[in-house]
Amino acid sequence: MIVKEALSKLQSYSNELDLDLSKAEDRFKWFLASVLFAKRISAQTAKETYLYFEQEELTSPDAILEAGWDRLVEVLDSGGYTRYDFSTATNLLGIAKTLKEKYGDLELLHAESSSPADLERRLQEFKGVGPVGVNIFLRELRGIWEKAKPKPSPMAVATAQKVGLNPEDVEHYESQLVRLNLEYCKKHRTSECPLKDKCPDKVRTKSTHRIQH
Repeated sequence: MIVKEALSKLQSYSNELDLDLSKAEDRFKWFLASVLFAKRISAQTAKETYLYFEQEELTSPDAILEAGWDRLVEVLDSGGYTRYDFSTATNLLGIAKTLKEKYGDLELLHAESSSPADLERRLQEFKGVGPVGVNIFLRELRGIWEKAKPKPSPMAVATAQKVGLNPEDVEHYESQLVRLNLEYCKKHRTSECPLKDKCPDKVRTKSTHRIQH
C-alpha cells in the first residue's frame, strides 16, 4: 500500500505537461511529446523542448508543416534537443505529412485500426516512431482509446519487481514506474526517492553498511 501511495504522487509526464488526454488536440500534443521522449535524451530536455513547441504554437500537424524544417530545428535547439535536432525535425515533418495524407488525424488512425496490435503497427509506420515511442504514447491512453493496450515496458516491469509491486498493478502505475526509474533509480537519488524508507536502494545501502560494521 505504501508503494502504491508513493507512486500515485508521481505525476505522469502528460499530466506534468498539463495535457488533457480526453481531448483530441491534446492527444496529438502528447504524441508529439512522446516522439521527443523516445530518444536517448534526458526527460528534462524532452519536457523543456516540448514546452518550446507549445510556446511557438507548433502542436498540430498543420502548424508543424507550415513551420518547415529550419524553424523546427530552431525550436528543438532552444529546448536543448541539439543531439537529434536535424533528424527529429525531418521525422516530425514526415509524421505530420503522412498523418494528414493517410488518415487526416490520429483519431481516424485509431478508428481504422482493427486491434491493439494493428494500432501499434500503424503508429510504427511513421518514420522515427518505434516501439519505445509507441509505448510512451499509448500507455497514457489506456482507458481513453479503446485499442490503447500496450504491453508494459521492460523498464516498468523491472522497476515494479524492484519495489515489490504486484504484476497485475504494473499497467495502472506504468508511467509512474518509468518515471521512478529514470529520475531516481538511475540517478541514484535515494535520499529523494518518493518511496522514502521503502526505497530498495536505500534499504540495500543500509544493509551493506550494517554488514561492514
